[in-house]
Amino acid sequence: MRKRLIVGITGASGTIYGIRMLNLLKETEYETHLILSNTAKLNIRIETDYTVEEVQEMADVVHENDNLAASTASGSFLSEGMIVVPCTIKSLSGIANSYNDNLLVRSADVTLKERRKLVLVVRETPLHKGHLNLMAVATDMGAIVFPPVPSFYHHPESIMDIVDQTVGRIFDLFGIQHTLSERWGTKPQD
Repeated sequence: MRKRLIVGITGASGTIYGIRMLNLLKETEYETHLILSNTAKLNIRIETDYTVEEVQEMADVVHENDNLAASTASGSFLSEGMIVVPCTIKSLSGIANSYNDNLLVRSADVTLKERRKLVLVVRETPLHKGHLNLMAVATDMGAIVFPPVPSFYHHPESIMDIVDQTVGRIFDLFGIQHTLSERWGTKPQD
């Protein structure tokens, strides 16, 4: 059986992170299970040249966000974990408060209860104390909060270089081999 990863894309700006991740995961041993929120579908159309259908075709399996009977809603569905990329504050709030009113939040909740890896690529700025409290709660429950904060030591020349560096760092958390960006220390320092 192939390793499985659940990928959730919410309506935060930065849907390209999730799209790029799905595209790269096609070349790995991972079977991807995609959940798109309604606002993710809207932002895909606003922010990218992709159609929702093209993004869905990148995944091995697509689950509708309103289908709480989908396989990813059960702890018996085995996976390596879940990545919510990007993650809205609304989704973060649902996850931190176990408010399982849609499949994306329920799948994240199951990931946490089964002690699997959950990475939340929270895309919001600036942050107020309520946002920070939600991140702390999610972290205390076992999630990894991973804002897409770019580094520049690899001298990015395009937006995609910045996206790839973030996706590569997320891949590192799951032990997925990649060459998406240069690692710190690979160039001699002055």
